[in-house]
Amino acid sequence: MRSRRIFIYQSAVAASAIALPLVGRAQTQPTRILVGAPAGGSTDTLARTLASELGRLLDSVVLVENRPGAGGNIAADAVARAAPDGNTLLMSFTSHAINASLYPSLPFDPVKDFTALTCVATSPSVLVAHPSVAAKDVRELIALAKASPGKLNFAIGALGSSLHLAGELFKMLSGANIVNIPYRGTAPAIADVLAGQVELMFSAIGISQAHLKTGKLKALGVTSAKRLSQYPDVPAIAEVLPGYESSAWFGLFGPARMSPELVRRVSNAARQSIAAPDVRRRLDMEGAIAVGNTPEEFSKFVQVEIQRWAKVVKFSGAVAE
Repeated sequence: MRSRRIFIYQSAVAASAIALPLVGRAQTQPTRILVGAPAGGSTDTLARTLASELGRLLDSVVLVENRPGAGGNIAADAVARAAPDGNTLLMSFTSHAINASLYPSLPFDPVKDFTALTCVATSPSVLVAHPSVAAKDVRELIALAKASPGKLNFAIGALGSSLHLAGELFKMLSGANIVNIPYRGTAPAIADVLAGQVELMFSAIGISQAHLKTGKLKALGVTSAKRLSQYPDVPAIAEVLPGYESSAWFGLFGPARMSPELVRRVSNAARQSIAAPDVRRRLDMEGAIAVGNTPEEFSKFVQVEIQRWAKVVKFSGAVAE
């Protein structure tokens, strides 16, 4: 009996000795991805999808931490103030560019105080209407809106969001007078469109696709530059309004002043993660299109987005709540 106990003890010690080098290789401090949106939303879902694969490639525990509020600014500010050691990252979204003009002042510079690592994905939206709306496409909708200015309404899930500004861009390019009806969240907004209380809404594809299949909503146009493969019969709004394009995007940032070596390491790991089959499948489920561009490409993209949305924010007259 005593010899058996000695054998078990020696086996446990041997197993521990084998395990120790594996633990030693991993980072002692976990990597945190801060998300400026509540749990369960698209930004949170994409961050958690990316975290598992990213942790494997970085040989680190990657945790997702939600810090919602102020259109993502609370999480962004925390990352801007973090040490540039790669242990604190930000999964941000289109509002990172919109907020530069939506807010009179920010505690950070959306370009200078961050290191752009990669754009994870883009997500076009769809202009949906209650079946009672007497328009089967964008061209007919514009004619209907101009015939009765101010009669039609857009349900807005959040003022200053990419979906809100998709509608403002539509009005800016078409000259249509459509009234915004703001809600506190996407769920009550789409509920009123389904009930026919509000006629129109720009919706994320993942949220509206079930209602489109059942005929409870109808699709008038998609916001991507070209038609989407999953909706080949739904025209791109750009076919009627040249130059129209509005897609939400989700990107990974770090604090400013990260070393070039660290930027390459984290960005390459993130881009490999985006290419992983499981991550691609999840992106497809969310109606998102994988990107995975270089830090240089993503940085230029963000700067262009800031300038582009500033014009739309000015047109809309929107002010941060």
